[in-house]
Amino acid sequence: MIKLDQIDRTILQALQADGRLSNSDLAQRVGISAPACWKRLKRLEADCIAGYHAELDAKALGLNLLAFLSIMLDDHSEETMTGFESAVSKMPGVIACHNVSGKYDYLLQIVVRDMNDFHNLSMRQIRMLGCIKEMHTHFSIREIKRSGSLPV
Repeated sequence: MIKLDQIDRTILQALQADGRLSNSDLAQRVGISAPACWKRLKRLEADCIAGYHAELDAKALGLNLLAFLSIMLDDHSEETMTGFESAVSKMPGVIACHNVSGKYDYLLQIVVRDMNDFHNLSMRQIRMLGCIKEMHTHFSIREIKRSGSLPV
């Protein structure tokens, strides 16, 4: 775990809010010189900034259906789990996959255009992997909160 002081935390918070800030604008917001900010930023990029990304509007792109799919595998061998993880990692509609505790083995977050696309993904791609014992779906009625920001 990286040790962060308040200036580092302020830099990270500012970048999470606006990853397009120039070094001089970032330095001004944080209250330090541009060279000092650049040095800190390079250290943070090496230690804890995983990348810079654009946040896209799913609905503007026609991706209107958000679902959470709980999956139980029929066996828990390393080969089965690795094969499943590799396969779902390649599916564009699967935007997150977590190996979870509890009744199910995996929780997938899926975003697609409509119910027909969901059916194709869940039944014709995921179910056809052949290692699925049980699937349970939750559809998002309304998103209350989404944040890509971590509490720093």
